Amino acid sequence: MTTIPTPPTETAEVSLPSARIYPSLRAAWVPLLALALAFFVEMVDNTILTIALPTIGRSFDAGTTALQWVTGAYALTFGGLLLTAGALADRFGRRRLLSYGLAAFGAISALVPLVSSIGDLVALRAALGVAAAAVAPVTMSLVFRLFDDEALRMRAITLMVVVGMSGFALGPVLAGGVLAHVSWHWLLLVNVPIAAIAWVGVRRGLDADRPEDLHPAPLDLPGAAAVMAALGLFSYALTSGVEQGWTAPSTLACVVGAVVAVIAFIGREASAEHPMLDLTLLRGRTIRGAALAQLSGSVAMVGAMFGLVLHFQYAFGWSPVRAGLANLPFIVTMLVATPIAEWAAARFGHRVATMAGAVALTASLVGLAVAATHGYLAIAAAMVGMTLGLRVIMTICAIALVNAMPANRTSIGAALNDTAQEIGTSLGIAVIGTVLAAAMGAALPAGVWSTALASQFFQGERAAYLVLAVLAGVISLYGASTLTDSRDTEEAARA
Repeated sequence: MTTIPTPPTETAEVSLPSARIYPSLRAAWVPLLALALAFFVEMVDNTILTIALPTIGRSFDAGTTALQWVTGAYALTFGGLLLTAGALADRFGRRRLLSYGLAAFGAISALVPLVSSIGDLVALRAALGVAAAAVAPVTMSLVFRLFDDEALRMRAITLMVVVGMSGFALGPVLAGGVLAHVSWHWLLLVNVPIAAIAWVGVRRGLDADRPEDLHPAPLDLPGAAAVMAALGLFSYALTSGVEQGWTAPSTLACVVGAVVAVIAFIGREASAEHPMLDLTLLRGRTIRGAALAQLSGSVAMVGAMFGLVLHFQYAFGWSPVRAGLANLPFIVTMLVATPIAEWAAARFGHRVATMAGAVALTASLVGLAVAATHGYLAIAAAMVGMTLGLRVIMTICAIALVNAMPANRTSIGAALNDTAQEIGTSLGIAVIGTVLAAAMGAALPAGVWSTALASQFFQGERAAYLVLAVLAGVISLYGASTLTDSRDTEEAARA
């Protein structure tokens, strides 16, 4: 097993020496802007097509399952490769991998005019997920490299989380405005200039990687393959269950394959001389609990957003613009809740504050199930409560997890944080897509829905939100219960 410089049972001091240390956030505006744009664009791409799903479905005559894969293909490759990308960054260079990832992200996005079928779009989204996986874990770890002052690092991390989650929530709103005037293809073409600007900022504002800052161990390719196999087979099993039946040979084979892949990954990481993810890190309660809480937040957020997009445009018959604006409660709450999250952590401590966030998240999902048939104001109230709970969880857990990692493993720590979120994304999409498909059939009827058809959709939607509430509630409360009682948002977490 690889020796860990700082055991996860002790305070992990994150200190990555660099030739260029910035004295303030203002002085570091070029690299911070570049990193924020990189984080923003990969988070926007998680959700920007959700508002366009009905439009895409009508264009390609695609049903619920196909639309599920338009969103899920990105999350699948993104989440499946995050740990691998984090390991690559810690070994071969964080700035280098980020530069390659941004270049690939822009180049792949430029290919969207060539898409002529739903299969083409799913393939392109999967390729974008691969490129985004090279971007995500590096952006957060490079923030630590810019400063040697802990308070500046924490302020920069908070800024990055706000920018990233704003992108996540803004995606549907931006998409609604674009769809009112141009084709949905432009939702991906906008990635090209953003990636280009971020690339220039990274090259100008960040120094080249130094050998002494990197981890010398070789990459664990079998471990990477096992992670991808587990996620892919699990996601396909849910889709196959709806299309072929839960006892069909294909469904059962995927379930068995996913379990075998998980066991293979654990066995590989426990026995490899240079594991991709040293499992001893997960003995730290802070690391393990923070990752689980992050996963639960993504399950709730993405599942709810996927369901509400279909709710607004199909059941309510709203235009893409109006449906996008209907997501404003997500965005406004995400932006204004940061001081609330920091106050809660300082007032009640990490454990209690995160548990309160988990309760708010769970209660809001139950509220969405009730509000589905009670109009938009009731839905908006549930959206606010859910986002407030999510913001508390994300603020505390992101800082706690990265701070608990050894100094030369910050990229894999950020990757673990992002992997937990992306597994939650895949799980949330799979759950709500599967439940809605079971209620409505493989294809969503086009045109104006009758009262009976809308009622059928609402019943499926209500069931999906209740399933998400149970899943997210159990996971988030358990994860929160393992955190520390620290009341300082700038204190490195103790496992």
